[in-house]
Amino acid sequence: MTRPLLYEHPLSPYAQKNKIALREKGVDFDLVTPDGMGSGGAGGDFVAANPRAEVPTLVDGDVSVFDSTIIQDYIEERWPSPALLPAGAAARARVRMIEEVMDTQYEAVVWGMMEVRVFGRAQGAEAEALLARAAGQIAGLNSWAEAQLGVADWFNGADFGWGDIAVVPFVMGAVGFGVPPAPGSRLADWLARCLARPTVAQTAAEAEAAAVVVARVVPQAIASGRFQREYRDHRLEWMIRSGGLQVLVDGLQAGTIRFSSEISA
Repeated sequence: MTRPLLYEHPLSPYAQKNKIALREKGVDFDLVTPDGMGSGGAGGDFVAANPRAEVPTLVDGDVSVFDSTIIQDYIEERWPSPALLPAGAAARARVRMIEEVMDTQYEAVVWGMMEVRVFGRAQGAEAEALLARAAGQIAGLNSWAEAQLGVADWFNGADFGWGDIAVVPFVMGAVGFGVPPAPGSRLADWLARCLARPTVAQTAAEAEAAAVVVARVVPQAIASGRFQREYRDHRLEWMIRSGGLQVLVDGLQAGTIRFSSEISA
């Protein structure tokens, strides 16, 4: 029987969600990082599986699934044990709402920090202002997340599960840019518990290794004109709302940024 294939990038928090879920389920799967994703140069089997040319994309035999949350649903139904969703409609709605905030708000802030620190979109005072705004926003979102955690050990309730998988990749991303949960906070303790799990630790190690490569390769690719970054949705909104409109203008003029919501042929 063919093993499931997950198209991913190790730094994608969305792909990290799916990898942790598959690993928690004990599913043997293969990983591929496609060429040209997010820069207009993707093609082949990857685009056939996902016309948006985005990771993650899961291929399971004749079935192709994209969008990390839809993939999570597929994983939960395809491999139901151990269950990752909590029991009951209210508890399931709660973790899904937490996931929505992380996917559309927290991720955008971490993305913004990467755009400044790795992609060099801003320099000097402009960069410092964007990073300061991002750090303040992460602090606020961490406070919100800690309130959702409450006194429980896990966002999912009694056990690690969907809610925790929805949060941990994004918090790890912020840690990577020097904005961790407050020391001694319940969120910091929760993160330590997550990282003690082999499924999370392996995923984090893959991201750390990829970050070293990206930091070395991406600036050179941008400077040479070989790489064009694609901006979409909440990430674009974050840059505008956080004072980075000129970043977008400069990137468009230089040809290193493009906007796209097109379906690839």
